[in-house]
Amino acid sequence: MFSKKTVKDVDVRGKRVLVRVDFNVPLAEGAVSDDTRIRAALPTIRYLIDHGARVILMSHLGRPTGEPDPQYSLKPVRRSLQRLIGRNVAFSPEIVGPEAEEAVSRMIDGEILMLENVRFDPGEKANDPVFAKKLAALGDLYVNDAFGAAHRAHASTAGVAGYLPAYAGMLLAREVETLNGILTDPDRPFVAILGGSKVSDKFGVIDKLIDCCDSLLIGGGMAFTFLVAKGLEVGDSIVEADWVEPAKKMLEKAREARVDLILPTDFVIAAEIAEDVETRIVGREEIPVGMKGLDIGPSTIELYKGEIASARTIFWNGPMGVFEMTPFEAGTREVAVAVGRNNRAQSIIGGGDSVAALKKFGLEDRVTFVSTGGGASMKLLEGAHLPGVDSLLDA
Repeated sequence: MFSKKTVKDVDVRGKRVLVRVDFNVPLAEGAVSDDTRIRAALPTIRYLIDHGARVILMSHLGRPTGEPDPQYSLKPVRRSLQRLIGRNVAFSPEIVGPEAEEAVSRMIDGEILMLENVRFDPGEKANDPVFAKKLAALGDLYVNDAFGAAHRAHASTAGVAGYLPAYAGMLLAREVETLNGILTDPDRPFVAILGGSKVSDKFGVIDKLIDCCDSLLIGGGMAFTFLVAKGLEVGDSIVEADWVEPAKKMLEKAREARVDLILPTDFVIAAEIAEDVETRIVGREEIPVGMKGLDIGPSTIELYKGEIASARTIFWNGPMGVFEMTPFEAGTREVAVAVGRNNRAQSIIGGGDSVAALKKFGLEDRVTFVSTGGGASMKLLEGAHLPGVDSLLDA
């Protein structure tokens, strides 16, 4: 159960509702190139306008340096939102101040106003209480629907909640409830799949998943740190030397917990990362100096497909190799296909490169749930507190 009050727990009619969304979307040639995060926020926005709220949207985009920067303006996002929601979205080039206040004062029930990129003000990332209070003055209620930014204690994600009654949006509530559910009460067998280049990025998640999953499949560059922890030589493959000892402890913890922590048995190797490079398939004990593992091999793919097919809960975060390049995409592609084919399981994708892989292979509609927040989902699974969630009213 979600432990915070949601937008459905308050009468919003006639209220100015300040909504933090996560519209940090990719742009190409002045237009939104992937509107997934905008679409994810539509249920909350539609609910609010259908119930007579005056909806004031705020978001960040990219990494401006605390001052206006045209390349990070939310104007293209506004155009995309207008198209998706089928109604006008007013825009304030000012975040706070007289112009923003005037724009809010002109609103009537059911209208939408988007503020410019909150990171154009240095008070956003600093969680400056003066800036947060100015933001709060624009609204009567605050709704946080930006799960992808909920792990950050910024003015628009946490600070403003100190000045207004604060509620969760539908997306944020569903994200938290879904991810907490796999930790506390998953249907079994529960198979977790973790990839990516660094053990250090996923160590807390590995530790937590060992407490609750039945099998943990490891891929990507992080596999080599575990293989070195088992005493193997891995050629020139990526290894985090400082994390070899912690990896040994995770292997031991998995053994004691009777969790199958499964490492690749073979790899696609090459001398360099390039589209036209010559590749070979070798066993995990046969990677020579001068070569590096860049994808899991066919035997590992078959092993992982079998584990995935037996699952009733699947969590996947991180690619199996350098999937952006054709010679090294097969492992990630086949894992994605296997996850999509298991329609008896609840399949949860933990954001980041895993989502990009699903899109690349046209499989995003074949899974149960795709998280909009890679970093936030990892923090939640680690058991860390999310400031953007903690600051909301308790149910």
